[in-house]
Amino acid sequence: MKIQSLLFSVALLSAAANAEQPSFTLGAATTQLNAGLNDCGSRSRVSAVGQITSENGKVWTVPAATNFETATKASDLYNECGGEELRSTSQLQLDKVPVIDAGGSETFTAYIFADNYFELFINGKLIAVDPVVFTPFNSNVVRFKADRPFTVAVKMVDWEETLGLGMESNRGTSLHAGDGGLVAQIQDADGKTIAITDGSWKAQTFYTAPIVDRSCLVVDGQARDSSACDDQSVKSAASTSAAHWEIPENWANSDFNDSAWPAATTFTNNTVGVNNKRSYTNFTDLFDAKDADAQFIWSSNLVLDNLVLLRTTVK
Repeated sequence: MKIQSLLFSVALLSAAANAEQPSFTLGAATTQLNAGLNDCGSRSRVSAVGQITSENGKVWTVPAATNFETATKASDLYNECGGEELRSTSQLQLDKVPVIDAGGSETFTAYIFADNYFELFINGKLIAVDPVVFTPFNSNVVRFKADRPFTVAVKMVDWEETLGLGMESNRGTSLHAGDGGLVAQIQDADGKTIAITDGSWKAQTFYTAPIVDRSCLVVDGQARDSSACDDQSVKSAASTSAAHWEIPENWANSDFNDSAWPAATTFTNNTVGVNNKRSYTNFTDLFDAKDADAQFIWSSNLVLDNLVLLRTTVK
C-alpha cells in the first residue's frame, strides 16, 4: 500500500511538473491592431483586436489571432450583418452552398451556431470562418468533401470589448465577463446526422480572463481549471489579470494527440441564452433535433475561458 501511495504521489508531481503554466498579463491591452474586424451598425459590438505583453515578455494577441481577414467565410443561415436571414431550414437552398475540398470524395454539411466566433478545420485544413466576429448573433452552414474518418477542429473565440481582459459592457458595467458556446450538427450527403456537439469532444482553453485573484486558477497537467475564480466582481481593469497559453502549431491536424485534453463540458440553451435569438430559434429542427439533439459545448468555464480549441473525430 505504501508503494502504491508513493507511486501515486510521484505521478501527481510528474503531472504538475509537466503542466504548462500560464503567462500572466495585468490590466487591459493598450496596443490596438485593428479597430474593428467588421461593423454591422448600431446592433454590432466593436470587434477590435489588440496586443498585450505578459510579465515574462511574451506578446499576446487578444482576444485571439484569427484568419478572419483572409479566410473563406461560412455561408449564412441567419446573418443580420448584410447576409441571408432565413426564416427556417426549409428556405435553405443547399445546392447553392459551395463545397470546399478537404481532401476526399464524400460530401458533408455542418450547421453551426457559435458564440461568438469560430474557425472550422477539417483534417488540419481551414475550411471556413465565421462571417460575424462579435454581434449580432448569426448561424451558418458549411459544406465540405472528406473521407471518413476525419478530424473536426474548431477554434472558438468569445470576443471582448475590454481588450486583454475578456470583458464587455453589460448589466450597467463595462467590466462584465461574457460567455461563449458552440452548437453544431454534421450530416452526410443523404441528410443523416453523423456528428453533434456533445461531451465526447475534447476542449482546451488558451486564454482565461478576467482573473481577480490569480491563486484561484489551478493548472494540473492539461487541466486548466478556473472554476474557483470569481467571474463578476471586477472593480478595476488595471488590477485584473489574464492567463495565456501557447497554441500548438499542429493542434488541428488528424495526428495531433489530444488524449490528455479535458472532455468538453455541455451547457443548456438557457445557460447560453439563445431562446431569444432568431439565428438559433429559426433552426431548432437542426440544433435541437429529437433524434440528434446537439448540445452547447465549451471548456469547463463558459464565462472566463475566452479562447477554446475543440476537437473530435467523425467515423
